[in-house]
Amino acid sequence: MAGANGAMATAAFVRLSEEENDGPEDTGEKRMLEVSRKEIKKKVDDDDRGFTRLRHQVVLFLNLYIWEPLCTGARFLQLVAIFVPVIFAVPVIWIGPRQPDRDNERTGTLLWYGFLVKAMEWAGPAFIKLGQWAASRTDIFPNELCDIMSKLHADAPAHSLHATKRIVRAAFDGRSFDEIFEEFEEKPLGVGAIAQVYRAKLKPDLAVPGDVDVLNSDGNLVHNVRKNVDTVFKSSPKRVPSSYVAVKVLHPGVERTVRRDLRIMWFFASVLNAIPTIEWLSLPDEVEQFGEMMKLQLDLRIEAANLSMFRKNFKDRSTAWFPFPYTEFSTRNVLVEEFAQGIPLADFITNGGGVFQKDIASEGLDAFLRMLLLDNFVHADLHPGNIMVRFYETDQPTIRLRRKADNHPEEQPDVTEQVLARLRPHRHNKDLWNAELTKIDREGYRPQLIFIDTGLVTELNGTNRQNFLDLFRAVAEFDGYKAGHLMCERCRQPDAVLDKEVFALKMQHLVLSVKSRTLALGNVKIGDILQEVLSMVRQHHVRLEGDFVNVVISILLLEGIGRTLNPDVDLLSSSLPILRHLGAQSGKDMMREGDFSMLMVWVGLETRRFMQASFEDVERCVKYDLLSPNV
Repeated sequence: MAGANGAMATAAFVRLSEEENDGPEDTGEKRMLEVSRKEIKKKVDDDDRGFTRLRHQVVLFLNLYIWEPLCTGARFLQLVAIFVPVIFAVPVIWIGPRQPDRDNERTGTLLWYGFLVKAMEWAGPAFIKLGQWAASRTDIFPNELCDIMSKLHADAPAHSLHATKRIVRAAFDGRSFDEIFEEFEEKPLGVGAIAQVYRAKLKPDLAVPGDVDVLNSDGNLVHNVRKNVDTVFKSSPKRVPSSYVAVKVLHPGVERTVRRDLRIMWFFASVLNAIPTIEWLSLPDEVEQFGEMMKLQLDLRIEAANLSMFRKNFKDRSTAWFPFPYTEFSTRNVLVEEFAQGIPLADFITNGGGVFQKDIASEGLDAFLRMLLLDNFVHADLHPGNIMVRFYETDQPTIRLRRKADNHPEEQPDVTEQVLARLRPHRHNKDLWNAELTKIDREGYRPQLIFIDTGLVTELNGTNRQNFLDLFRAVAEFDGYKAGHLMCERCRQPDAVLDKEVFALKMQHLVLSVKSRTLALGNVKIGDILQEVLSMVRQHHVRLEGDFVNVVISILLLEGIGRTLNPDVDLLSSSLPILRHLGAQSGKDMMREGDFSMLMVWVGLETRRFMQASFEDVERCVKYDLLSPNV
């Protein structure tokens, strides 16, 4: 499956990700991970014979049963030196007054959390990623610990430029650097726990001329008419190719280090799992799940395949975009992708979005909801650092109804960088920032979000998708009691749940409280509701699947970002256009099977939108004395 070189392997990974799932437990990421791990599994070649085979068997035995255990033991001693002080410091958690604004945690507890996070930074990539993963599991760990863990950053040293050049040359079939790049910035843009990223410019003969992976190849009349109509009635970005690329390179030896750390984590998780009071956490299973997440990020071909899938899903959408992956130059250790010309969303959260505030918030929520409800393929690492904002010129309708035979657009200047260059000097001056945004708006430019770092996605397998739909149906019918029982019955450890009946009644109370507020615009904050659900889950030991938690955390994060940019953002209203699309796409099949949940949500939200509009119209009439105007 791996093929003769990186280009073949990455193309095969793209095909694997696009295959139909075979069975209720199958997903594209699972298929790619199985192939990836099989490739690097150490074994004696079947073609070896005689003395050569014997020699390779001896070397393999020494490596697996002598060298690796010795190296793992040395790594264990290093970790002991780092974490033993953290263990001895545990009694500090009972010291100090409680902080009401910090989830009622003691001062000593907060200090210990900070010490633990610092130790994880010292311990290296696997533990940094473990902390970042733990930050998303508010269904297991206390809220304050998750909040502190979310600030964990990879303070890893950059590997040498020499190592980068050696790895990149291998991806380009041994070409020299001068034959690959016109420009290459030797200082990395960023250094993470797993890899580091550079900005470069490819030679013209290697750069892709445009969106060749998502262009419609048939060029038929209907497609071109629809494209022109869409361009007239909504802002469609003008696609301009870029020869600048981001080159992501794995740290040398990181796979080996992570493999040893996972073995050590699993050993300690098994020991801790023997303690009766925490066995409900099933720590060995959590380590296994975390290990799969780590291994997915250790093969950059998987990230390239994810980019290809996202681009395919969003090819006819204007809300968000994903960089083009150069699959022929991407390997296990190198990912070459189109450079995302944009400003991090974090700058817009800090300075505000000016006249584009509502557009940016609504487009981010719309893109996420389409991933979740339509595609079942969700970016699982959504935070402001992984979302960029660019500005584009609106595309113009073309008179020609059929596209040219070739897929190569004419050379056009890219205005994106010109617009961004006007904003960057004002990143620390909010007034000038907003004034420049107003000028950009008057000149007709529109904002678009670009999502990067797609190494992790959430794709519900058949079983989890069915559980999700059953739970969705119960909530749509406002049957919180049934939803609570479904969560208990279909969690990972039903026998470990405490007070199932009480949990179901709490869910019923929560759902009914939401039902009573559905006509109040902006009053229903989905993030607050989900946070309350996660608190209940943790209290009653309801072990949710990691995929469910990833979706919940993404919703919490996205709604938080949306409300920061636009306090009136309404996730339920944002989902209405997607539900209309979904209803038209699959509503007939669902209703034929007796599933009216989607129809109920759709009709309910349409009614809610109508009632809100009616209330707002009446309020406006009263405010401006339009019902009985003075004569």
